[in-house]
Amino acid sequence: MEPYVANIGVIALVLVVAVTLLAKAIRIVPEYQRIVVFRLGRVLGAKGPGLVLLIPIVDRGVIVDLRERFFDVQPQTTITADNAYLSIDFLVYSKIVDAMSSVLNVERYEGASRGIAITTLRAVVGSMLLDEVLAKREAINDVLRGKLDEVTNRWGIKVTAVEIREISPPREIQEAMTRQMSAERSRRAMVTEADGRREATIRVAEGQKQATILEAEGARQAAILKAQGFAAALDAIFAVARTLDDKTMSLQYLDMLKSLGANPATKLVVPLELSSLMRPFVEHLAGASAHVEPAAVPRRH
Repeated sequence: MEPYVANIGVIALVLVVAVTLLAKAIRIVPEYQRIVVFRLGRVLGAKGPGLVLLIPIVDRGVIVDLRERFFDVQPQTTITADNAYLSIDFLVYSKIVDAMSSVLNVERYEGASRGIAITTLRAVVGSMLLDEVLAKREAINDVLRGKLDEVTNRWGIKVTAVEIREISPPREIQEAMTRQMSAERSRRAMVTEADGRREATIRVAEGQKQATILEAEGARQAAILKAQGFAAALDAIFAVARTLDDKTMSLQYLDMLKSLGANPATKLVVPLELSSLMRPFVEHLAGASAHVEPAAVPRRH
């Protein structure tokens, strides 16, 4: 019975060792990872994704994650070119683009990248004035990303972005900035109010100008219409006058004399033109009387 139990123990031990070796020999690498294979200390290359077979004990694999990752840099005290102290913290986004270089060329690349980021930040901020640091955050991000990428490129790492989260100046600088901001807002309010008054004055003057122009235009149109009315009346009078002859005028003067004769006044003013107008009637009457034959006069013995 004892030999049987011993055989079972040996078989179980062999199975455990076989399963362990098989688990180490078979690796399933996902799409976002690569495995760098070393055989007896010599690198064979990066394998994956999919099924990767390793020789137990002889081969060793190092898993490399290709996904983009980030690390934060705790607030760092920096000094600007005008000797202002600032506390800055930021995030660094990066990803591995060469799995073999990230394993062979650097140990703990994340810590190495953080150290380079801090050093680069202090160098960049130290060459800028306080106002430039506060106003050019995006420019600082681009400079940091470029310098970090130059260093990490040899490690097979690509720095995709650097984002400054907060810039904290000392209390006295914050108070000075608050006073400056308040003064600037007051100045803008005064400028806006002055611009509003100027715009209102311009609009009022423009309105008065338009009203004067419209009034003058109305007076001109009225004068034109009045002149046109006078002209039409004169044309009508001239048209009627052209239809009158001398006889009609004479009859009108006779009618006028009739009216004057009925006037009880002792003095009458007769127009000089009346004699010329009456001449045709006188001549007509004289001619009529000449055609009348004289009556026979009896002779006296």
